[in-house]
Amino acid sequence: MSKSTSDPSPVIQKVAEKDISSAVAIAGHPIHAMAVHFPIALAIATLGADVFYWWSADPFWLRAGLWSAGFAFAFGVAAGLVGTAELLIVEGIRSRAASWTHAIAAMMFLSIIGLNWGVRLADPEAVLPLGLALSVLGAVFTGLAGWHGGKLILHHGVGIMVSDDQ
Repeated sequence: MSKSTSDPSPVIQKVAEKDISSAVAIAGHPIHAMAVHFPIALAIATLGADVFYWWSADPFWLRAGLWSAGFAFAFGVAAGLVGTAELLIVEGIRSRAASWTHAIAAMMFLSIIGLNWGVRLADPEAVLPLGLALSVLGAVFTGLAGWHGGKLILHHGVGIMVSDDQ
């Protein structure tokens, strides 16, 4: 008799039994899930500022890119601290491989946007081509980290808190 492919292995069943609700939340709303939107939007805004600077050579876009890269990094560090706390505190999150993939992609994202901001602080004229390349790479890692974070929420139910009356 063959085992059905829909039956999870005992290891997966054990992982699925662990609590995955958010430990760092306000009124049941996970702070990490709320905070990641800022660095994502600002990293994409940095890429947009670089493209507009490349297209127009208007120094306004240099300043806009500097500010958006800086705030993307600052908000990214804040979201990363909360996400790291969730990862370390909640055993059900920690036991899923997808959580670690998301964390690694997010740390790479933070490293790239931090470097991007540092390059802009040191030499604003280095936006072309180095800053633009870092912005593109940052956008790629935004997508990777976001994809894996979305899988954690949508496929694994991580951070979702449902009240008993629902």
